[in-house]
Amino acid sequence: MNTEQAVMQRSDSRCELCTSPEHLAVFAVAPYDDSEAEQCVMTCAVCREQLTLSGELDTKRWHSLNDTVWSPVPAVQVLSYRLLKRLVAEPWAQDLLDTVYLSEEVQEWADAIDAPERDDGEPTLDSNGSQLFAGDTVVLIKDLDVKGTSFVAKRGTAVRGIALTNNPEHIEGRVNGTRIVIISAFVKKSN
Repeated sequence: MNTEQAVMQRSDSRCELCTSPEHLAVFAVAPYDDSEAEQCVMTCAVCREQLTLSGELDTKRWHSLNDTVWSPVPAVQVLSYRLLKRLVAEPWAQDLLDTVYLSEEVQEWADAIDAPERDDGEPTLDSNGSQLFAGDTVVLIKDLDVKGTSFVAKRGTAVRGIALTNNPEHIEGRVNGTRIVIISAFVKKSN
């Protein structure tokens, strides 16, 4: 049985990310090629297109990740996790990421190409000049009035799983269940 036949059988002739039965093809999960069924996922044309885009994802399409990230197939877990990381600005995706558990091997595979992209842009720095990365935990160093809400984010509040923005002076994080933009100079990286 070749790779495509094995993956087709495993997936019951459906996309393993959205369950569509149309325009199916094998998608190799990087850094692997399509020589082993365990390193591939059956995908529909729409999912493949979204997977290969480097820009914004159609967030409504990916609510299926609530189910697929718990798949017993490691390759499906890896793709689901990587998609969730790309969607981290969405509250539902961040909530799901906070609950996801991957085995050590699967986590290493998921992170294999998930290193922060290097560019010539400025790094995002905290109040002490330490570089911040997506997923870091930071602590507020002063009370912050949160625009559009009736609460104040108190000094000492930990903000877990931050997301970086296009502006190196801003980060996004969840405080009191609300996703907010925070000036990076008002936080320090937590060890």
